[in-house]
Amino acid sequence: MPHPLRFGLKASGQWISIEQLRTVWKIADESGFDHLWDFDHLATIGANGPDGPVYEGWALQAAMAEATSRVRIGCMVTGNTYRHPIVLAKLAVTVDHLSGGRLEFGIGAAWAEIEHQMYGIEGLDHRVGRLSESLQIIKSLFTEERTTFEGRYYRFKDAIANPKPVQKPHPPIWIGASGATTLRLTARHADVWNISGGDAAAVKDVIGRFEEACGQVGRDPSEVRRSIQFFWDGQDRNEVLEQSAQFYELGVTEQIIYMRGDHPDRTAGKVAEMLPELRRLERVPS
Repeated sequence: MPHPLRFGLKASGQWISIEQLRTVWKIADESGFDHLWDFDHLATIGANGPDGPVYEGWALQAAMAEATSRVRIGCMVTGNTYRHPIVLAKLAVTVDHLSGGRLEFGIGAAWAEIEHQMYGIEGLDHRVGRLSESLQIIKSLFTEERTTFEGRYYRFKDAIANPKPVQKPHPPIWIGASGATTLRLTARHADVWNISGGDAAAVKDVIGRFEEACGQVGRDPSEVRRSIQFFWDGQDRNEVLEQSAQFYELGVTEQIIYMRGDHPDRTAGKVAEMLPELRRLERVPS
């Protein structure tokens, strides 16, 4: 495998208490996980509808930066339409500095229609084009002294964005993508491609399409790390071990366990107990 097998924990930020979040963050930092994640939604998602409690994803990342000292942190993934590119770039640089250079910058085109409808957020109908422009702009803001950009959706003129990130040239960019156009964007810009999910057969199929997209833009697909998140309710530990082994066999080396259920803090503790066994998967010949 060209990239090491790494594991993360994800607590979404919805239907969860601050105390539970802090417990999850502490477990991730002290138990040896490689990365720690939240999500980016303004209203709750899932079967229970949008009425529940949910915390803002970038504010949580700032808190994660202060509550931890070792584990890398990120948002799986930021909805691009929710923030203007300069706001998002500033948030990212701030969290990178707060964490001492531990930010993983996750971004995607956004998808939740109800959030855009309720809050009057524009851009969902042109979300891929907006993401394309944002990626170009944000990378420039991270690395260049001034940014000038004349696009369909965003315009910058001699824009200054200081300070620059701690990480050079910028924090690793994780892009969530599964459609043909967003896969090409990922092939152009990503350090890590986040696969939307699915069973091993579905993942194998989308990997093939991603490799085709890399060929179309002239990128070596082996340069881009592959990530996936999968749910666990804290019950059957073999479920986690089997899924992890299947995804690793397909070359997915960044694996995030997304804790489901009423007690994500307890589930995080159970995953921590399994972490040494999960890491041994890397040393088992295929």
